[in-house]
Amino acid sequence: MAEDTELIEQEEQDLYEHLRIVVDKGQSLLRIDKFLMHRVENASRNRIQNAIDLGNVLVNDKPIKSSYKVKPLDVISVVLPHPPRDTEVYPEDIPLNIVYEDDDVLIVNKEAGMVVHPGYNNYTGTLVNALVFHFQQLPTLPGNDGRPGLVHRIDKDTSGLLVISKNERAMNYLAKQFFDHTITRKYIALVWGDIAEDGTVTGFIGRSLKDRRVMDVYDTEEKGKWSVTHYRVLERLNYVTLIECQLETGRTHQIRAHMKSIGHPLFSDAIYGGDKILKGTVFSKYRQFVDNCFEMMPRQALHAQVLGFKHPSQKKELVFEAPLPEDFESVLQKWRKYVATDVKQ
Repeated sequence: MAEDTELIEQEEQDLYEHLRIVVDKGQSLLRIDKFLMHRVENASRNRIQNAIDLGNVLVNDKPIKSSYKVKPLDVISVVLPHPPRDTEVYPEDIPLNIVYEDDDVLIVNKEAGMVVHPGYNNYTGTLVNALVFHFQQLPTLPGNDGRPGLVHRIDKDTSGLLVISKNERAMNYLAKQFFDHTITRKYIALVWGDIAEDGTVTGFIGRSLKDRRVMDVYDTEEKGKWSVTHYRVLERLNYVTLIECQLETGRTHQIRAHMKSIGHPLFSDAIYGGDKILKGTVFSKYRQFVDNCFEMMPRQALHAQVLGFKHPSQKKELVFEAPLPEDFESVLQKWRKYVATDVKQ
């Protein structure tokens, strides 16, 4: 089908490292475009500058400008959205939390901290490495080599449900549902601030011009892809709110970027500014309480709780639900106790 390359959820443009250079201790200050001209084969200065402008050249894991002066012991990486070598994924014996399985699909409850598929800085220990160990001949969508079985994904530090296709027919059937936005996906999130009412966030999501790790919400399609998140309040806890987010689209960091854009970043989300106290009192006891919560859950408070779709063979709607993981539940209970104590005082 013509849309095949778009069918897989574009939740993240993966970057693969093609070149890594550790600058010598005795290196004098030199513009990076001049430095790379002598290190990259068949690359003109203009081509190198274009790569830098596109964010494909990182120094110490951060994008830079062509005028950047290389310093001793700098680590320079050239990263591109395609693998530098073969796309074979090597099997690894990693346990999987399988919620459901039949001849067509596999439902996995991914734990926080596991990367979904190999990519820049994460070539091993991923969910896909585990899948190719446990299952043979998983299909791959055109244009998505190295991601067998995948029709969508969730962030490394987001926990929750993923559906895996076990054959090509199932993959195409599910991919079409994602493309048509008929998949049911509901996430539980703990966000900073008191959300007054239910609502919807829309906008065009694209990479930040200041930091490629971060996605921003823009008002023009030239800068990103259209995105829609519906949210409803589940529980108010004074300085934070527990919400349910239902996705219409599946963009990179969609919920994280959307909630920050309306002033409610996810609790403990370091990249989007949720890992510091944004609401509350100035008392040291409160600061200690929040720091303890951060230690209990050192990742964004986001869990893919509900996943529903039409089964490829049975042609009936299946809905799966995964309970909150222990770290999320513990932090939630801690906030409830704090609020109850605060009310009594």
